[in-house]
Parts: sequence; structure tokens; C-alpha cells
Amino acid sequence: MRVIVVGAGVVGTMHAWHAVNRGHEVVHIERESRARGASLRNFGQIWVSGRAGGEELETALRARDLWEGIGERVPGIGFRPNGSLTPLRTELEVAVAEAAVAREDAGARGYRIVTPAGARALNPALRGEFTAALWCERDAAVEPRTAQLALQDALLASGRYTFLGGREVRDVGGGAGGPAVRDDHGDTHQGDAVILCTGAWLGGLVRELAPDLPVRRVRLQMMQTAPLGEPLTTSIADADSFRYYPAYASEALDALNAGQAQDPLAAAHRMQLLMVQRADGGLTIGDTHEYEHPFAFDVLEEPYDHLVKVVESFLGRPLPRIKRRWAGVYAQCADTTRVVHREQVRDGVWLVTGPGGRGMTCSPAIAERTANELGW
Repeated sequence: MRVIVVGAGVVGTMHAWHAVNRGHEVVHIERESRARGASLRNFGQIWVSGRAGGEELETALRARDLWEGIGERVPGIGFRPNGSLTPLRTELEVAVAEAAVAREDAGARGYRIVTPAGARALNPALRGEFTAALWCERDAAVEPRTAQLALQDALLASGRYTFLGGREVRDVGGGAGGPAVRDDHGDTHQGDAVILCTGAWLGGLVRELAPDLPVRRVRLQMMQTAPLGEPLTTSIADADSFRYYPAYASEALDALNAGQAQDPLAAAHRMQLLMVQRADGGLTIGDTHEYEHPFAFDVLEEPYDHLVKVVESFLGRPLPRIKRRWAGVYAQCADTTRVVHREQVRDGVWLVTGPGGRGMTCSPAIAERTANELGW
């Protein structure tokens, strides 16, 4: 079988990975010379802890296992089972964590509440003041800026993978020989299946193929520091993350929202702290969420100031200087309970988009399901 994959972000690359590893030939087309979108502009977190129970959690857990297996084969993706800690400071925050630990699926996530001493045993860099922490053993991380490149290098070594960068797809059609893709170089690529993984690119050809696409775009801001100078051995979240992840929905969360108002700046920008250390020792820190179109083109300083204060309060020390700031845009299903939107848009042509903030976490399992449903 010959598979044409359009889009070289993590979702597209994982579709290529599954196709090649099932013995098929792949032509992989990307409009940039290399992917530059949300797949590179995220935390690199394999984030199990906050996922909704049921299909979303099952997808994340399956993806986490797949990431670990891929990491053994492709060390360049930087997979590490580092887990995560959410430091807690108030009784209301602790109550939300206790409700999470009481979930039937808490064991699958590796939830446990630990003391400050227990948290520091897991992550000695946490020298700030807090009363407890929520530990999630199943969380993990990869290197988002290099993972796709490492995967593509491994795919090239198979001899069944061709990468074509700097080509924008202009048309997708069918024919006696199977579906075909025409790019802006005037070349036509014919295969047995076409998978469109175009990320936040929802206009143009995508709109023509799926005019009623139930997917929206979301903008975020993030930053990265110079090397910390010591290991940050786990990912870190703050209790504001409880307000945004479905796993924490409970009466205790209702009480938190009613009795402990979010910082007004954080609320205005729909903020939470997530933080991961990169392979070079720097910290990736975020993030904000903007849903209303048209998106602002400015990168605002106040959200960064807020995040710096939160991080420094947990670390008990000043942050290294900020080396990079950026904005990104990802595609999210309008019905946020859906893991991804998968739609056959023409004979032999499937559109797979809208995983939202789950993309890096869930992409291996999303692509595996596509491969299984198409009988690869």
C-alpha cells in the first residue's frame, strides 16, 4: 500500500510512522520546509493526569505506552517517564487533589498525594512553600522541537519513506488508480490512501473538503528559559490547572472555584502553569488560551510576568533569564469531549484534525486507530 500523508506535525508524522512500520510506503508532504506549528511550540508533555475518564484517558494511556516504545527505538525524541507534581497550598486545592485520588481510575494515572518532603524527594528543585502535592506517575515528556525530526530520520532509514517539504497541497481527487494529491509544484502523488493532518490550517482546501468542520483554533503564549543549572526531575503544574482539565471535575472543584478566585490576570488569559525541563536544562513554561477570532498579533508581557512569579514561588529561587517567547495556534474539536475529528472527505481521503492540547500526548494512539480502522 502507498499512503500519502499531508502535514508533518506530530499527528501526521505518527500516521507516517504507523504506515511505514506496518510495511507500507509513505509519501509525506509538508507546506513548510519542516513542520513549524503547534507540534514544535508545546511542552512536549505526555499528559495523562488531567485527561477525562473513558475514551480520552484510554487514548492517552495507550499513547503513553506507544511513546515509550518509540523512545526505545528512537532515542532522539527524548522520551523520559518523569511524572508530574502539582504543588498545593490551600485546603481547597488539597480537597480537589483528594477527590482526584478517590477516582476509580486514579491507579491507572498513578495519582498519589505526597507531603512537601515527599515532593522534594521526587523533585529537589521545589524549595518553595506548599502544604502537599499531587503526584502523577504516568506523565512523561519528549523534546517537541526535535521529536518530529528524529522520527523522520528513523522513517527515512526504512527505505519506504519520502519527505517532501516546501509543498502546499492544492487539490485532492480520486481516480481509477486511487486518490491523488496535487501540490503547488505541479506534481501529482497517487496512493491507496490519503491522510490529511493539516493542524490549525482549516481554510482553503480543508474548508472546501469539509465546509462544516466542527473544529476551532486556539492561540497560546509560552516561553523558555536559559538552563536552570540543576535538574527539574518532574513536570510541574499549578492548582489553576485543576480548573481546566476534566479529570478534576468534582464538588471539591466547584468549592475551589466558588471559594478561591483565580488571579484576575490568570483568569482573563485562561492561564495555568505547566513547566517541563528541556534537554539543554532550560524550562519550557506556559500557558495562556485565546479562543476569540481574530486573534491578537501581540505577545503580551503581563502573562509572562504572572508565570514567572508562580514558578519562582515553587522553586524558591529566581528564574534564569528568558531566552525565547512565542505564540502558537492549534486546532481543537468544538466539542471538547472528543479526542479528535476523523472524517472521510472523499473516496480514499481522510481528514484527521482537532486534538487540541492533547495532540502531543495522544498522537501515537490517534494514528494507530486510523491505521486500524483503514485496515493497514
